[in-house]
Amino acid sequence: MTLLLVRHASAGDRQLWDGDDRLRPLDSRGVTQAHDLVALLDRFEIDAIYSSPAVRCLQTVEPLAAARSLAIDARDEVGEREQYEAGREFVRALAARAVVVCGHGGLETLLLDEPPKWRKGETFVLDERLTLVEALR
Repeated sequence: MTLLLVRHASAGDRQLWDGDDRLRPLDSRGVTQAHDLVALLDRFEIDAIYSSPAVRCLQTVEPLAAARSLAIDARDEVGEREQYEAGREFVRALAARAVVVCGHGGLETLLLDEPPKWRKGETFVLDERLTLVEALR
């Protein structure tokens, strides 16, 4: 079983967004990245999809959820602010399960010793010990 940790796709410049940042959507590049995620993760078994409730995170995994006929479970634990308190334990509880967790930059630093730079739209493939096996873009 493999846990797939997905950073939300491109959502433009936070500084140019007027309003609640949790409502900031994917930009055109991000929409393409979200659709590409379907083929990128095709070789993996996925039993569940969890996501930050931020619009950009939900939109990142929507095409994947539709392709796999899975619901997206929006979880506050992996929200941009909440991830630092509850995110680590939430994701650790999913270790050794075939799931996708879509979140924000910063979550990888809680889970991995010396993580590489986690780019928007990138997926980290983690084993049952939450060790980085592969990075996919």
